[in-house]
Amino acid sequence: MAGTSITAEIDFEAIGKHSGYLRVPHSVHRSAYGWIPIPITCIQNGEGPTLVIMAGNHGDEYEGQIAVSDLARTLQPSDIRGRLILLPMVNATAADTGSRTSPIDNGNLNRTFPGNAAGSPTEMIAHYIEEILLPLADYAVDLHSGGSSLFYPPTLLRGKGHSTEEAQALLAMQKAFDLPYAWVFTSGGGRKSTARTAMGAANRKGVINVMAELGGGNAITPDILKLTKRGLCRVLHSLGMLPEYVPDAAHGTRELNAQGSIHAYEKGLFEPLKDIGDDVELGGVAGLIHHPNTPQKEPEKVTSPYTGIVLCKRAMAQVERGDALFQIAANA
Repeated sequence: MAGTSITAEIDFEAIGKHSGYLRVPHSVHRSAYGWIPIPITCIQNGEGPTLVIMAGNHGDEYEGQIAVSDLARTLQPSDIRGRLILLPMVNATAADTGSRTSPIDNGNLNRTFPGNAAGSPTEMIAHYIEEILLPLADYAVDLHSGGSSLFYPPTLLRGKGHSTEEAQALLAMQKAFDLPYAWVFTSGGGRKSTARTAMGAANRKGVINVMAELGGGNAITPDILKLTKRGLCRVLHSLGMLPEYVPDAAHGTRELNAQGSIHAYEKGLFEPLKDIGDDVELGGVAGLIHHPNTPQKEPEKVTSPYTGIVLCKRAMAQVERGDALFQIAANA
């Protein structure tokens, strides 16, 4: 395709189910004419919208990778109305190594959009998603988790919408996904978005899109994985793309606005005194940082600059100054 060096092994206009790879050119010592394989599946049948679902934007975030792979493996063209494009490991080199960033160029894909067609591999992938894939889409879902360092409860992230129609469509996707929490942004979005994320890319292309944070801690949480798979099927059904699916009763979603993060100001071992969903008060003690290398030193108290609830917390004990320990949110 014009404007990119990445080639697709599948035809996005073809009817039926087609799987292959996006080939990202990568010439290195061991492979002069090599390419990085990004797995992709396209399922198209009948009239309906186009939905892009991707995971593995950060390679150490796993529930989405499994859930998208499951859809790619199990769904058949007869199940679908419209076109479904699935990318379970969109940042393939990061996913291969279980790292947040690519080991090839240290690129953080979700901070690289709109990318660069002639840039590093991560920049090329970002450019391809924004300029080639997203213009095909009516809707998009980007699946994340807290990765190695953080843990989130199942949380949908969305904008407020820049028109009545967009706001209604975003709320409908939130209700369909039916996760326990929804983080609703209070600003940004729209065609003029400057965000360097996949969500920003989708907004710039006029694609109705949501993101999800699904666990973390460098592990897979079975209950969260079940909610992820359930939510994706419910979204497909709500868009008319999975007509034979019968959704169960909704659980309900608590809408939140993020207040900010609590960070470490000392190096040491972090003991959280608050858990996901716990209330915190301005000035209240949310954790301790211990100093085993100086046993006589009292632990540092980690106090909150916000009032609200804990939306995510650090999954690692070792901390350095500047590390995020908690994210605090309040009712929307």
